[in-house]
Amino acid sequence: MQNHLTDRELLEALSGEVELELHRHIERADGWQPHDYVPFDDGRNFGFLGGIDWEPEQSELGEVAKLALTVSVLIADNLPSYHREIGKYLRIGPWWRWVGRWTAEENRHEIMLRNYLMVTRAVDPIELERLRMAHMTNGFRRPALHLLDVLANCAFEEAASAVRHRNIAALQENPMVTAMAERIAVDDELQAAFFAHLVGAAFEHAPDQAMRAIADRVAGFAVPSVALPDGRSSDEVLAEAGIYDPAREPELVFGPLLRQWNVFDRSDLGEAGEQARAELAHLRDPAHA
Repeated sequence: MQNHLTDRELLEALSGEVELELHRHIERADGWQPHDYVPFDDGRNFGFLGGIDWEPEQSELGEVAKLALTVSVLIADNLPSYHREIGKYLRIGPWWRWVGRWTAEENRHEIMLRNYLMVTRAVDPIELERLRMAHMTNGFRRPALHLLDVLANCAFEEAASAVRHRNIAALQENPMVTAMAERIAVDDELQAAFFAHLVGAAFEHAPDQAMRAIADRVAGFAVPSVALPDGRSSDEVLAEAGIYDPAREPELVFGPLLRQWNVFDRSDLGEAGEQARAELAHLRDPAHA
C-alpha cells in the first residue's frame, strides 16, 4: 500500500524539480518583447485628445479574428483572479517564484494583444473596456483542490490555450496577428510543459494520487469562458468558428499529456491508482491498446 502524502509533503518533495524547471523555462521563454508586435505607427488619438473616435469601418480584422483576440484579452486580463487561485496553493520557495513568473508571462500576453487592438483600431475600445470591467468584476474562482489537481489542471489549461492560439494563427488574418498568436502559443506550450513535468515527477512519489488527480481533472475540465454581449458564451462561439472545440479535447489536449505521463503503461499503481486509470480508458489510443 502506498503512503498518502499531504500537499505540504508534496510541495517539499517536488521543490527541487520546480527550481530546475523554472531555470529551464526562463531560458526557453525569454527573448521576445511585447512592444515589438505592436505597429505603433498606425496609432492616432481618439476624440478625447482631439482625434477621431472609433468607427466600425476602421477595423480591418475579420469577425472571427476580432472575437478570438477579444476573448484572449479578456481571459488574460482576468489575471488577478487566476493569480490568486494558483498562488494560494503555491506560496513557498521556488513555487512562489514560478507563480510570479507565470503571472508576468500572462500579463505580457494581455499587454501585447490589447495594445495591438487599440493601436490598429481593430475593435470598439469602449465595448472592449466594458467587457473587461464586467469580466474582471465577476472574477474567477475554483472549488478547493489538492496540489496535484492544481498541477494537472494547469497543464490541461495551458495545452488548451496553445491549441486555441495555434488555430488563431492558422486563420492567417494578417502577418502580425499570426505572429502574435504563434508567440503566445509557444509560451502556452512551455507553461504546459512546466506543469506536466511536475505531474510526471509526482508519479515518483505518489503514483496513485497523481493518477487520481489526472482522472478527476479530465472529468471536470472546462476552459475559461467569457459571457458575450449577445448572451452566448465564448466557448460556444469559438467552437462554431473552429478556433477551439471541446469535442476535440481528448485528441488535442488530454491525449498528448496522457502519453507523456505514460498513463496506460505504468506498472507502479496500487488499487486506487488502477481505479483512477480505469476511468480514463475511453481516452486510450486504440493504436496503443
